[in-house]
Amino acid sequence: MSLLSTYMQKEQLLKQLTEELHNMESDQRLKAELEFKEKLEALMKEFNKSAADVIDLLDPKPANKAAAKSPSAAAGGRRKRKLKIYKNPNTGEVVETRGGNQKTLKAWKDEFGNDTVESWLVRIEE
Repeated sequence: MSLLSTYMQKEQLLKQLTEELHNMESDQRLKAELEFKEKLEALMKEFNKSAADVIDLLDPKPANKAAAKSPSAAAGGRRKRKLKIYKNPNTGEVVETRGGNQKTLKAWKDEFGNDTVESWLVRIEE
């Protein structure tokens, strides 16, 4: 493509963009948004507030997101499992576990079945 044709193409594009810009400037919605922006910026300047201050004021988030999580989750690990306490009604033996890989609990589940052993759940602690 020649330099002259590129220039004419860019000139035509500039004319089209100028026309679109002129149409937008006469749009009442744009005028209202620009007026709002100007008034908001003046108010922010008057009260010495930044855009981030205004956003925090209008859409508050927890001050410290890590504090909202459990302590172990904040450290990058996963949360601590709940303590489950089972009591075998046949023997009276008690098992406390935070996971399903406990030796006695597995033996009970093999012998009595999962549903039966889960019915022996006494309580769950945090």
